[in-house]
Amino acid sequence: MANSPQSKKRARQNERRYAVNKARRSRIRTFLRKVEEAIASGDKDAATEALRAAQPEIMRGVTKGVYHKNTAARKVSRLSSRVKAIG
Repeated sequence: MANSPQSKKRARQNERRYAVNKARRSRIRTFLRKVEEAIASGDKDAATEALRAAQPEIMRGVTKGVYHKNTAARKVSRLSSRVKAIG
């Protein structure tokens, strides 16, 4: 348990950051799910549009510290290759 004023403050800050990061992660996952659903439906136009909308969100997660840069690049790369593979 946090006893010093500094550790109490850090605990409060951590709670706030956790809530913000959780919301950001959830938002990014929603965009990823839309891309996945479009890929599963086989609609290339919808998948392309969903990917185009998801890319800035994923990269925003990098700048906000939710994802590592390489993780985001890997996700975008794999999604884009799957979208391109749709016949």
